[in-house]
Amino acid sequence: MPKTGKNDHARKEELPSTLQRSDQKAQDTFAKTYDSALESYDHDEQRAARAAYASLKHSYEKVGDHWEPKAKRGPSDKRAEQGVRSSAPTAGGVDANASKEHLYKLARELDVKGRSKMDKDQLVKALQKANDAATRKARSK
Repeated sequence: MPKTGKNDHARKEELPSTLQRSDQKAQDTFAKTYDSALESYDHDEQRAARAAYASLKHSYEKVGDHWEPKAKRGPSDKRAEQGVRSSAPTAGGVDANASKEHLYKLARELDVKGRSKMDKDQLVKALQKANDAATRKARSK
């Protein structure tokens, strides 16, 4: 089902909940990419959703239960750098290519315990876990 309405903006009620809590540009980026990919991939909804998330992750990162603009546009993790055939794990919306300082700042915002002793890879994993917990909590409301 198309995610973009007559006004060329995302149909909020058809978006994943994390995007419903995000800004209009993030919603539109996902919706327009999804709709275009749906046509290109012969109405394969799963493939269209993967393409839409890949597009979103180039400009946005997941912070808690929503998406926020990244300071610098570009791939968010090794999988995004290597392309669709990559076997590298995804960072689940965390901008793993960001600086350790940026990741630490987000970990502080999300009150990640033990963050001061973590290396960059540990911060990425801890942020993924914190984001997942925040999303579960927001969905249960």
